[in-house]
Amino acid sequence: MSFSHYMDDEYEKLFRRMNPPRVVIDNESSKNATVIRVDSANKHGILLEVVQILTDLNLIVNKAYISSDGGWFMDVFNVTDQDGNKVMDEAILDYIRKSLGPESCCTSSMRSVGVKQTMDHTAIELLGTDRPGLLSEVSAVLTDLKCNIINAEVWTHNTRAASVMHVTDEETGAAITDPQRLSLIKELLANVLGGGNKVRGASSVVTEQVTHTDRRLHQMMFADRDYERADDNEFDEKRRPKVTVVNWSDKDYSVVTIRCKDRAKLLFDIVCTLTDMQYVVFHASIDTEGPNAFQEYYMKHIDGSPVKSESERQRVIQCLEAAIQRRVSEGLKLELCTTDRFGLLSDVTRIFRENSLTVNRAEVTTKGGKAVNTFYVSGASGCPVDSKTIDTIRQATGNTILKVKGRPDELEPATTQDSPTRFLFGGFFKSRSFANFGLIKSYS
Repeated sequence: MSFSHYMDDEYEKLFRRMNPPRVVIDNESSKNATVIRVDSANKHGILLEVVQILTDLNLIVNKAYISSDGGWFMDVFNVTDQDGNKVMDEAILDYIRKSLGPESCCTSSMRSVGVKQTMDHTAIELLGTDRPGLLSEVSAVLTDLKCNIINAEVWTHNTRAASVMHVTDEETGAAITDPQRLSLIKELLANVLGGGNKVRGASSVVTEQVTHTDRRLHQMMFADRDYERADDNEFDEKRRPKVTVVNWSDKDYSVVTIRCKDRAKLLFDIVCTLTDMQYVVFHASIDTEGPNAFQEYYMKHIDGSPVKSESERQRVIQCLEAAIQRRVSEGLKLELCTTDRFGLLSDVTRIFRENSLTVNRAEVTTKGGKAVNTFYVSGASGCPVDSKTIDTIRQATGNTILKVKGRPDELEPATTQDSPTRFLFGGFFKSRSFANFGLIKSYS
């Protein structure tokens, strides 16, 4: 068995060397999009690798045609930048050619939940019950432990919260390697995460393997079974994606059809989930029409069979619905761009918590001494944020830091009761030289 597997692996390598990937980028044939054609030898997971590269470049896939039946993989993607324009930046186009062409070296791996170490940072993975103030508590613990948060991604869905955070030591700026300190970090964070639910807590392990952050968040929430809904009546049918799964008996395919509101990274979220559920996409068609997206996949399980039972069909539907909903942007979008400093995330989220704002999703990045933090926030119990709360946060962070540009009807009318933190944090950021940097925006 081992020798046979070795020979199959060597044959696959030889086939790829004899048939290297080919990438053609065309900015002429389409009036409104850049057309990217990818041809290569087929292998399980290659579609996800291609989509992941396009997604990480923040490209928007408006249309796509996918075919990977047999030993060959052929894709066509119509993409634009985030402003809806063709991709004309030669540096980006060259990166696509190198990443998807003969020089490409795409890898993917599954790994366990926990803390992992790399050369320049320590990655911490968190999973627990969602509750107001959770991100504030987590970031406060890390700040107290002298951990500087340089990157973080936080998702919430169906009462659960998951996060991948990259931290460094405050003094050295390097990864944290001391076993006792790592153990303390895991213990204290587990206490914070377990505070809201005695049954579904969080566990941590140390691993050297590396996984794409967004893919890891999908894996964590999938393993946590966040797709299981306790009460369908509580789910908003109008906002629920339309997902159907039927078998095409003549070809032994299962056909998955998805209709939902279009958004960034939608294709990645769906392909990622199908891949990690061990399904292989043989053909697919992706299209957008205005604000809506239509996607159709012809797939089989990795064992070669279509969906075999009603329970499996329902599981596929629920998992795809969850994959789409995890990244849905609920609440006001607040963008903070300012000079980075130690404890920044802890201070910002504390202001949110003291003003009764719940963080539904967050993206935290630092680069070149600048911090770019994006938060999707809502009021208590999911209610819209009232305008006075926004005014209070403006005063706490400084008007040059917080600017809300959402429509007037996105905010609830202001109440007459003052926030207890209105004056407490009034000069908080100004005392840390924040006044001359940054911008926070709000969108629907």
